[in-house]
Amino acid sequence: MKRYSMTNGKKSFNFTRRQWIGMLLAGSITGIAFNSLLRWGRVFLEKEQAVFSTSTADYSKDILGPILNGFKELNITRKEIKGKKVLLKPNMVEPHEAHSHINTHPLVIRAAIEAFLTLGAGEVVVAEGSGHRRDSLYCQEKTGLGEILQEDSIPFVDLNTTRFIQCKNRGNRSSLGDLFLPSSIINADFIVSMAKMKTHHWAGVTLSMKNMFGVMPGSVYGWPKNSLHNAGIVESILDINATVCPHFSIIDGIVGMEGDGPIMGTPVNSGVLVMGRNPAAVDATGARIMGIDPVRIKYLKKASGWLGSIKNKNIEQRGELLTSLKRPYKLIQGIPAHQNIKS
Repeated sequence: MKRYSMTNGKKSFNFTRRQWIGMLLAGSITGIAFNSLLRWGRVFLEKEQAVFSTSTADYSKDILGPILNGFKELNITRKEIKGKKVLLKPNMVEPHEAHSHINTHPLVIRAAIEAFLTLGAGEVVVAEGSGHRRDSLYCQEKTGLGEILQEDSIPFVDLNTTRFIQCKNRGNRSSLGDLFLPSSIINADFIVSMAKMKTHHWAGVTLSMKNMFGVMPGSVYGWPKNSLHNAGIVESILDINATVCPHFSIIDGIVGMEGDGPIMGTPVNSGVLVMGRNPAAVDATGARIMGIDPVRIKYLKKASGWLGSIKNKNIEQRGELLTSLKRPYKLIQGIPAHQNIKS
């Protein structure tokens, strides 16, 4: 069994991975400097990351198969999912049915629904709190998602208007204070961030971590979630992900957006799906496929070693080689967040 060691002064302490996790949960390590514990924990979080990436030519092709392959590679099992309430949180910014580069495509969402039901999920719900339109129900109707959810008898939750609960901010990187989260998010057993692969005017890229802005109710944080912008986009991304802790990420990069995203950019046929358990590692891989250095994306750099790892050497890339999937996205040098982020 692999063991880990930590040194404090002249003493050396050895732990198995299970013992380490148990001590973190129980707070039972005594006599060891807290700073040493944090440093060792940072090293631990820089390891053990796996991301699955696969080519999918277009939305008319099989999407369920690649997602199930990703589940198998990432050890998402029936035992883990059976009977659970799974919440899928897509990116649904603007109600443009014809513009597949703006929102997570409905057919990717349908494939994810089918995948989790195949593994025995007790319930699958789709939930979003659109940042630009107050009526998320209108958005899901106009993007084509409503028809799919109706056909498959899948409930939709408008996170902008649903009941919310005050929760402790586990990130404390922004000035937001406690976070107000929808009860649907609190009560879900397995949360999946289903992002769109896009460049972003303010964050550089918007992938699975930035996608979590949509869980914050507009009834509290405004439109387009102005309070989050005022508190700092980077810091808010970190706080939300540290508090919600999504269990899985799926990035729809079959058709992405380059240029002035997340709304005004142009479509790019990337033909790729990216997924994994750790949002930071998934986003780092997505950025690399886009020809962007994740270390130069502020929220990813600050997440590394805390919410996960973005270092390529610490991410086990499963599925297809990134070199075969890479499709550099166009950036606009007049946009500060796009400057000097190319890999």
